[in-house]
Amino acid sequence: MMKKGKNANFIKSVSIMLGIVMLVPMLGGCSRKKPESEQLIQVYYVNSSETGVISQDYELTADINDTNAAIKELVEVLGQMPDRMQYEAPMSGDIHLIGYSLNDRLLTMNFSPNYNNLGRTLEVLDRAAIVRTFTQLDDIDYVSFQIEGTPITDHYGNVIGNMSADTFIYNAGNEINTYEKVELKLYFASEDGKKLIPVYRSVVYNSNIAMEKLAVEQVISGPNTDIAYPTVSKNTKVRSISSKDGVCYIDFDSEFLTQMGSVSAETAIYSIVNTVTELPNINKVAFSVNGESAFTFMDYLISGSYERNLDIVETQ
Repeated sequence: MMKKGKNANFIKSVSIMLGIVMLVPMLGGCSRKKPESEQLIQVYYVNSSETGVISQDYELTADINDTNAAIKELVEVLGQMPDRMQYEAPMSGDIHLIGYSLNDRLLTMNFSPNYNNLGRTLEVLDRAAIVRTFTQLDDIDYVSFQIEGTPITDHYGNVIGNMSADTFIYNAGNEINTYEKVELKLYFASEDGKKLIPVYRSVVYNSNIAMEKLAVEQVISGPNTDIAYPTVSKNTKVRSISSKDGVCYIDFDSEFLTQMGSVSAETAIYSIVNTVTELPNINKVAFSVNGESAFTFMDYLISGSYERNLDIVETQ
C-alpha cells in the first residue's frame, strides 16, 4: 500500500499500435562507447539466414566528428554487400535511399516505395541495423524512416516514429539464433501525469530474457508516440527482477526515484504494476530501490506489493 508519510492512503486508483522493436546483439560494449580508435565504430548487418543482426568493426575514413561526412560514408557502406557472404547489407536490394536530413539530433531517412516490398521480419532487421549504426555518431540520438516523405508505419498501420538505439533491445552474443514475437500492453502517463494510457507494442525478443524484465524495460524506454508520456527516467536500471507465487519483485537503482515532469508517484508506480500484471503469471508487483524494500518516492512511502489498478487508466 502506498502511504503519504505513514498515515494517508493513496487514492485508489486510445490504445495505439507502435512499431516493432527488435532484439539486436551488442558486440564490443554499449552503443555510445567508442572502441580504442576514435574512428572505429560498429557497422550492423543482417545475417544471411535473416534471423538476426550482427556487427563488424569499421574504421571511418571521414572524420568521425564531421557528422555529415560520416553519414554520407556510412550510407555508402550500408548499401554495399560485404565481402563475407554470410552478411547482408541493410540498405541494399529493395532499399533505395532518396535522401536524408539531420536536424536537432534527429536523422530523417527518406526511402523509395520499394521499401514496402521488404518482408516483415527482414524490415525489422534492416531497420535495427541502420538505426544502431547511425546512432553511434555523437550528433545523432534518433532516426526516423520515411517513404517518399511519409513516415513509415508498422503492419497495423500506425506510425513508428523516432527510433533510438534503445528502441532495439540488445543482448550480448554473436547473433540471434532464436527469437519470438509478443505483443505487450504497456502503460504510460497522460499529458497531465495523473492518468495512465495503454499502449500496445509488438516486440521481437530473445527467448532467454524473462518476460517480466522485457515488459519493465519497455516501460523504461518510454512511449514512441506523442499521445502518451514517460513515467520513469530512461536512465533507470533494473538491478534485479524475479517472480515467485504470482509476485514480481523488482529492484531498481536510485534513478528510479527521479520524477518525470508532472507525473505523480501513483502514475509512475502503476505504470509498472499494470504493465507487469498484464502477464498471465503475475498478480502483484513489489518494489525496492538499491535493495531497500521500503523507500520514499515523491513524499510517498512505498512498501509491500501492489495489485493492478484500473481506476487510474484513462478511458475513451
